[in-house]
Amino acid sequence: MAYRPKIGITMRLEHATRRFYLGRDYSEALAAAGATPVHISLIPDEEYIVDAVAGLDGILLPGSDSDVDPAHFSEEPHPKLGRVVPEKDATDLLVLAEIEKRNLPLFAICYGLQALNVSRGGTIIQDIDSQVLNAIKHQQGIPLERRSHSIRVKPGSPLEKGLAVGQDTTKVNSHHHQSICKIGRDLEEIAWAPDGVIEAVCDTRSDRFVVGVQWHPELDWQVDELSRQLFRGFVEKAGNGR
Repeated sequence: MAYRPKIGITMRLEHATRRFYLGRDYSEALAAAGATPVHISLIPDEEYIVDAVAGLDGILLPGSDSDVDPAHFSEEPHPKLGRVVPEKDATDLLVLAEIEKRNLPLFAICYGLQALNVSRGGTIIQDIDSQVLNAIKHQQGIPLERRSHSIRVKPGSPLEKGLAVGQDTTKVNSHHHQSICKIGRDLEEIAWAPDGVIEAVCDTRSDRFVVGVQWHPELDWQVDELSRQLFRGFVEKAGNGR
């Protein structure tokens, strides 16, 4: 039986019911790609995070129904800032620090991409509609899996390799009101929306596998080849360490 890489996924917190939770799509997409998902509770304790990450082959940082606290990038809160969950921010930042120490493969999605950027000293556009000139609609609503706007992909990037030969544009779903502003250290922009919003990044260091996307490939991996390739490529890289 082929080895199934163990991929950690940080969870969400519902304050009203005191529950950790996570949508099923992330775990199902990883399992279909040949991985074993392992949930990481939002306990912002360094000792716990070090122990939780030990033995994992990679990390998926998922989306969230919260925004990164702008205090993490030295800004005051914008009037349109959404809900902030301190436990989510703190846990994901501790996990990102451990990823950096261990050189673990990372796949970051939506909020996960934004947390990655902040962890590298980057900043966030706190509200696209009010801060981006001629912004397109980035919060499409239901149906969640509908690919609503196009992106332009950098030639030779990890994203282009998942597309058809010679194709440098595609359409993606969209469920966010924030995005990268100043890009963080050792990160490179590799995809953009028509309004210039950064839609994907990768690590500039050749010995690292880090890919972050602003859309949600876990929602349409069953019908979209790029989404499937993103999960397969990540899981394959995570398994190469064994």
